[in-house]
Amino acid sequence: METEIKNHYNYPVIILWLEKKGIELYGNHFKILESDYPIIYKLIAYFLKDEATCFQYNLNLNKGILLSGPVGCGKTSLMNLMKHLTSTDYKFYVKPCRDISFEFIQDGYQIIHKYSKGKLYESEPKTICFDDLGTENNLKYYGNECNVMAEILLSRYDIFTSKKIQTHITTNLSASEIENVYGNRVRSRLREMINLIAFERDINDKRK
Repeated sequence: METEIKNHYNYPVIILWLEKKGIELYGNHFKILESDYPIIYKLIAYFLKDEATCFQYNLNLNKGILLSGPVGCGKTSLMNLMKHLTSTDYKFYVKPCRDISFEFIQDGYQIIHKYSKGKLYESEPKTICFDDLGTENNLKYYGNECNVMAEILLSRYDIFTSKKIQTHITTNLSASEIENVYGNRVRSRLREMINLIAFERDINDKRK
């Protein structure tokens, strides 16, 4: 892996730094496994905007990231770590989809606006990582059922095409499962909006 990456970034050193950061955030049990290096190298290249390596990995720097993999493979932890690599212009925050669904129950349709166009007093929408897409449920607000995340993602597509604002996602779902839950329109727009980085489906649950 090291010999493939011929540039000014020292990826093994960055991984050591990320592991230290992970121990700070999550405790002494945190460890980056060598078997995950191929995934982490892609994430590092993307979030450091390392153009040469991204080209090698076929990652489009204009698009966001969809990090998929089975439960417990470390997707959320990795995205939280990547926040510490991004420059100020590309900062993002991680928002669990389940929390958004609970906010929708409480506050209704303005929540869709909040996570797509932005809060009313904000001049610009923000880059967001929607964490654990697929764990939220279709919800009813005053009797009307709404697929909240589908609506948010469709709106995020509009701001991606008009303002180049990126969206990141973590999910346990496969592409076909995303289509089943959110519909063909969402899957089609996600193809335009994001780079897919996927763990193997049979990877072990690190929480065990």
